[in-house]
Amino acid sequence: MTKKTLIDLAHSAMERAPEDPTLRLQFYEKLAASELFLLITEEVTGDSVSPEVFDLSDSRFVLVFDREERLVQFTGRVAPYASLSGRIIAAMLAGQGIGLGVNLDVAPSSILIPADAVDWLANTLQAAPEQLETRLQEFSAPRGLPEILLTALDGKLASATGLARTAYLVGVSYEQGGQGHLLAFIDARPGAQSALVQAANEALTFSGIEAGSIDVGFFDSADPLVGSLAGCGLRFDLPDPVQGQKISMSAPGMDRDKPPLLR
Repeated sequence: MTKKTLIDLAHSAMERAPEDPTLRLQFYEKLAASELFLLITEEVTGDSVSPEVFDLSDSRFVLVFDREERLVQFTGRVAPYASLSGRIIAAMLAGQGIGLGVNLDVAPSSILIPADAVDWLANTLQAAPEQLETRLQEFSAPRGLPEILLTALDGKLASATGLARTAYLVGVSYEQGGQGHLLAFIDARPGAQSALVQAANEALTFSGIEAGSIDVGFFDSADPLVGSLAGCGLRFDLPDPVQGQKISMSAPGMDRDKPPLLR
């Protein structure tokens, strides 16, 4: 029996409870986070790709698969493809009036995602949280957060390899008044703050939690406040980078801020 993918599982859960918006959000989160194989018309050259576009009634779609063998099963032949994350593909298609066909006819997660839903996904992934300047007063153990958010944060941070040493989720009160929750990253890698904020924001968004329910902060391990964070916070350890691994940023889609161009 072929093992189901994360997209298969999320799609199945969504289909069992079509009225549940949280399950729909989780499906889109898995789609954005997954490596997808995009069917293209010719081998990738330079910084652009040429997806094979299919006209279905009055809509246009490109096709993606979450396993190479599923793409081959669909085409029945050796076909060129580009391996890109779902978030990159959504950014590439945004505003083009093109939808996304996922695992069509070859998996239980076969689904047509219309162009307006692709646009929504791209906009959601690009949404930047508001930056606030405020002074912290007191930390406490986190309380009242739903399990679905904690699971989402754990999954997001487990994929944030090498971006920070660790993180603590705490309750917090502010000198200006008000209380909330803070996700505190310790020893974030230079240049990684934006990616870590985005990861936390996506965990909130795709968990169905209202934006602004949690703040994000960055601390050096030498900061005296880290002891207080560790004393009451829920800890998340981020994976260490693989030593000696070199990642090329030249291939189309590798730079999340510069998705490949359609041609």
